[in-house]
Amino acid sequence: MQQELAILYSGGTDSLALYALASAGHHPGLVRPVRIHLLHMLNGMGRFVDFPRNRFLAAKKILLANAAEPSKIPEAEMVELDMGRLFQGLWLDRYEEYMPLYGGKNLVCVACKLAMHARAIIYCHEHFVPHFVAGYTKKQGHYPEQTPVFMEKIAELSARFGITATFPVYEDFDDQMITRHVLEDFGLPSTGGGERKCLFCQTLTTATEKEIGQYLDAMLPRVGEYIEHRLAGRIRQAALCFPPGNQRV
Repeated sequence: MQQELAILYSGGTDSLALYALASAGHHPGLVRPVRIHLLHMLNGMGRFVDFPRNRFLAAKKILLANAAEPSKIPEAEMVELDMGRLFQGLWLDRYEEYMPLYGGKNLVCVACKLAMHARAIIYCHEHFVPHFVAGYTKKQGHYPEQTPVFMEKIAELSARFGITATFPVYEDFDDQMITRHVLEDFGLPSTGGGERKCLFCQTLTTATEKEIGQYLDAMLPRVGEYIEHRLAGRIRQAALCFPPGNQRV
């Protein structure tokens, strides 16, 4: 049965390849949906704001032009969602307090991706989108948010709210060459950055799955509470889940 699908979309090669594969239904983990929602997250630290949308619009045109049956290509839209306040509450506002709790490790990118997924869960729930995917890959396992412990706990959080979260190309895209082959087969750009450039994207961290898991175990109950309040319309209670860091709580 065809359903709607949401993709965490940065504009980079992996998320672009996910979009192409979903449009064509050419992956066992990506049944062709009736509609694709490309969720582009704004954390307040991104530059080159036009890159992701320009790449999406170009890719959409190419996929339609090259399709044997254009009428079967699902409609797609790119939606920008602001999750900066969540990102601040999960790390930036209180990092002086948080870092000593997790071995002094820098978990800024874990916090950012956790905020993105929380925002995606809310969007999917409100728009009746049952399936959400992200282009995390084994070749980028040096990023702390692209580790098995992160994906496992995010999938559990999503399932709590009736959303299936999967990472269908994690094993397949273990080499950049494979991603490039996929994109070139679709006639899409296979090199160059289509994503915004984030201030934190190359931040060094020596965090292991142990610290990542500890951080998520500590934060996920609060994130779950926040999502529950948001979905129920309890805006005051939702805001109080992440009070500003310059206030002692």
